[in-house]
Amino acid sequence: MTTIKQVLVPDIGNFKDVEIIEVMVKAGDTVKAEDALLTLETDKATMDVPSPFSGVVKEMKVKAGDKVSEGALVALIEASGEAAASAIAPVAVTVPAPATKTVLQPQPSTPAPATVPTPAPPPRATSRELPATSSLAHASPSVRRFARELGVSLPQVRGSGEKGRVTREDVQNFVKAALALPRGAGGLQVAEMPLVDFAKYGAVESKPLSRIKKLSGAWLHRNWVSIPHITQHDEADITEMEAFRKQLGTEYAAQGIKITPLAFMLKAVVEALQQFPDFNASLDASGENLVLKKYFHIGVAVDTPEGLVVPVLRDVNQKGIVQLARELAEISGRAREKKITAAEMQGGCLTISSLGGIGGSFFTPIINAPEVAILGVSRSSMKPVWKDGKFEPRLLLPLSLSYDHRVIDGAAGVRFTTYLAQVLSDVRRLAL
Repeated sequence: MTTIKQVLVPDIGNFKDVEIIEVMVKAGDTVKAEDALLTLETDKATMDVPSPFSGVVKEMKVKAGDKVSEGALVALIEASGEAAASAIAPVAVTVPAPATKTVLQPQPSTPAPATVPTPAPPPRATSRELPATSSLAHASPSVRRFARELGVSLPQVRGSGEKGRVTREDVQNFVKAALALPRGAGGLQVAEMPLVDFAKYGAVESKPLSRIKKLSGAWLHRNWVSIPHITQHDEADITEMEAFRKQLGTEYAAQGIKITPLAFMLKAVVEALQQFPDFNASLDASGENLVLKKYFHIGVAVDTPEGLVVPVLRDVNQKGIVQLARELAEISGRAREKKITAAEMQGGCLTISSLGGIGGSFFTPIINAPEVAILGVSRSSMKPVWKDGKFEPRLLLPLSLSYDHRVIDGAAGVRFTTYLAQVLSDVRRLAL
């Protein structure tokens, strides 16, 4: 018995009209269950849509360049026997393992790559008006991927290939022409970066940036230049907290649970957010209203070989230290293995960037827009503290809070870090 089954786009978070950057199969191909059929790319991640069963591809309903949303029909597959009986749809999205296929960013809930200004075609870039081009540019998947990495909208590029096809060189020329234009009123009035031939001074090696760093770099640059950052530094006395943490660590070691200081930080940050709700907010699109959030989802920056990614732990206010420690270990491990989904990096209220395991004293973390604050944590150290008429050795934890000065003023910033330090100095407050 043979059955024609539909393959639909599964749950891909809140994304709509996601572009297909590559189709791996064609009509007549034989596929096995979990074989990738096509690749979708959002601003945050690249993900494969797998076949839910084995069979023969009868028809592909989409092509590279098409945009799809959850539930869209992408293929018809002829399944037979047990495969036909057990077929399920929609299929589940899996984040691909290859480094070139997964993009995870520290970033924000709705980031978008910075777009290149829109000049006339090269070589004379004297106007920002666009040439008349079709709404759908003709280009190969590799060229489309290259254009996205540079933030170029392909319909704005005049193709020089056969039948107007856009080539890699066309995209490069478009970017060169855009960079040659004078800065507009909406941008920063800064001098152009000099072009330097570094090889003149000695041996060099060119190493391409990872995809994560390319995308996150554009977002971080946007956040840095568009948000007025203020960073408040403070120190928290975590002597008692650390003693309690080590005690818990001994108790739960047999269960394979590692109790880290970050688990306590998560609970303490939520306590501070409840006391200072303006920190648990975001500006709306108009910039005139503050959206106060009633939930407490905290992002945690994770260092991976490809760059920083920021998975989000949900409903931290409803979880205990041990549960948070377990979830931290699990989600951090999946992030390093490139198995985290785009949905797991959305919806954060505030981000914690902890460098304590590496070193350092204080730093200036960049806000993960549309959040309005980010907490940086550095390495704790023993210091003499004057207490009860004498110096005592105390373990102090450096805190660095960057916040959006459009929403939070300096006095509120100091009150937040002061309260946070008080909570960390006496973890019994977390039970109140």
